Amino acid sequence: MEPPPAIARALTEVGPRLKHLRTQRGVTLAALAEATGISKSTLSRLETGQRRPSLELLLPLAQAHQVPLDELVGAPEVGDPRIRLTPRSRNGRTVIPLTRQPGALQAWKAIIPADQNEPDLCTHEGYEWVYVLSGQMRLIVADHDLIMEPGEAAEFDTRLPHWFGPAGASPVEILNLFGRQGERIHVRVAPRSRHGKL
Repeated sequence: MEPPPAIARALTEVGPRLKHLRTQRGVTLAALAEATGISKSTLSRLETGQRRPSLELLLPLAQAHQVPLDELVGAPEVGDPRIRLTPRSRNGRTVIPLTRQPGALQAWKAIIPADQNEPDLCTHEGYEWVYVLSGQMRLIVADHDLIMEPGEAAEFDTRLPHWFGPAGASPVEILNLFGRQGERIHVRVAPRSRHGKL
């Protein structure tokens, strides 16, 4: 039994949407197969429309791409381009996501309270860009310890031990871009003689 035309059309759009989502994120078929447990050949046939999508296939793909299931099978939302700014609390810091689509690059606005001034260095995969909006920010990356003022920016490889937080007695407000490894953003803080260089 053939599905109604609207459903048939939606099903034919799933493959191109899956391929666009994967290539936009820079994920290979092999990596996606490893993450989902779905074979490369099945993934390839899904993307080319040779395999009909099923819930058993779409659920792990939605999880791997970190998108709602309806985004894989429904038309992308068109209309108001504004992002709903929903503050979240993360490790005592207030963060506001500035991007709504999952992908290679995520943007955040963060407000870090003055009492979060004890360095706690961490490392993880990725590349990060930070721009100071207000307050003074202390940035430690490996052996470099910098004080940054409003209007200054820095970029660094997050595989290096790093930490940033307030430098003074006031909160610091920042814009933060985070991307997977290799996606460098070529903006740097101008080093000053009293601090080290990134």
